[in-house]
Amino acid sequence: MIAAQAKLVYQLNKYYTERCQARKAAIAKTIREVCKVVSDVLKEVEVQEPRFISSLSEIDARYEGLEVISPTEFEVVLYLNQMGVFNFVDDGSLPGCAVLKRSDGRKRSMSLWVEFITASGYLSARKIRSRFQTLVAQAVDKCSYRDVVKMIADTSEVKLRIRERYVVQITPAFKCTGIWPRSAAQWPMPHIPWPGPNRVAEVKAEGFNLLSKECYSLTGKQSSAESDAWVLQFGEAENRLLMGGCRNKCLSVLKTLRDRHLELPGQPLNNYHMKTLLLYECEKHPRETDWDEACLGDRLNGILLQLISCLQCRRCPHYFLPNLDLFQGKPHSALESAAKQTWRLAREILTNPKSLDKL
Repeated sequence: MIAAQAKLVYQLNKYYTERCQARKAAIAKTIREVCKVVSDVLKEVEVQEPRFISSLSEIDARYEGLEVISPTEFEVVLYLNQMGVFNFVDDGSLPGCAVLKRSDGRKRSMSLWVEFITASGYLSARKIRSRFQTLVAQAVDKCSYRDVVKMIADTSEVKLRIRERYVVQITPAFKCTGIWPRSAAQWPMPHIPWPGPNRVAEVKAEGFNLLSKECYSLTGKQSSAESDAWVLQFGEAENRLLMGGCRNKCLSVLKTLRDRHLELPGQPLNNYHMKTLLLYECEKHPRETDWDEACLGDRLNGILLQLISCLQCRRCPHYFLPNLDLFQGKPHSALESAAKQTWRLAREILTNPKSLDKL
C-alpha cells in the first residue's frame, strides 16, 4: 500500500515539474502580454474619466487583481474608490450577491458616484458597468494596441478579445475589509477544527470584493433591483486559506488536469470549481500532516471523487456561500459527460500512476 502511494506521489511530482510548471510558465508569458494591452486601455479610460483609476499592478512577478480563468481567459478586477458613504446590505435574498445602499442622512451629492445611485438609494452595479463599458469601447479605439484588441459585443460585461486568442474581462469592484458578509456567517463551521482561530481572524480581516458582473443565481430572471446588485468574491481569503503544505501544488495539478482533459462542450468545469473542492478537502483533512508531500496522491484522489459526486448530484456549493450553487445554469448533459470523463481520469491515475506521463 505504502509502495503504491509512494509511486503515485513520485509520478505526481514528475507531472508537477513537467506539465504544471510548463503551464505556469506559458500562462505567465500570456499574462505579461495581455496586461500590457489592458494597462494601455485602462490608461486611456483614466484620461477620460479619472474615477476609474487602473489598479492593475505587478507585485513580485504577480499581477494584483488578475485572475486566471483558463490559459486563454482572464479577469482583471478594477478597484474603485470611496465606497464609504454606502452601507453594505446582504440579506440573503440574492444568493451570492449584496447591495450598496446610501447611508441615511448622507446627501446624494456627497457621493463620488452620484449619477449611479438609483431613486431608492442603491448604488447600481449595472449602471457603473454600463458607463465603464462605453469608456472602454472608446479607449480601445484610441489606445496604441487598437490593431490587436476588440470589444466583445452581445454582453453586458466588459470583455476584450486580444490578438484573436485571449479573452479578458475587466470588472469594476469595491474592496471590503474589516467586515464579513452575513451570508457567509456560518463559516467556519463550529465542529470543524480547520483552519483554526488565528487563520480565521486573518481571513475575515482580508475581507472580500464586490464585483459589478452578472450573477450566477440571477441569469435569466434579472429584475432591475437584482441587476443593481454586486457579486461577492473571496479570492484573497481563499488564497490565504490555501497557504502551507502541498495545497497549492495539489491545486496546480487539478488545474492542469482540467485544462488538458476537462475542457468540455458546455464548459461545465472551470478552475474555480477545483479551488472550491480543494477548500472542502482541507476541512475533511484538518491536520497539517494530512497535507505533507507524501499525502498528495490521497488528497488528489479525494478531490476527484468528490468532484464526480458533485457532478452526479449536479450541485457544487460555494465554499463561503453554501446557498450559491456553482453548477447553476450548466447544461445537465455537460455535467454528465464531465462526471464520466473525471471518473475515467481518476481511475486511470489510481490504477496506473505511470499513466500520468501521458495525461
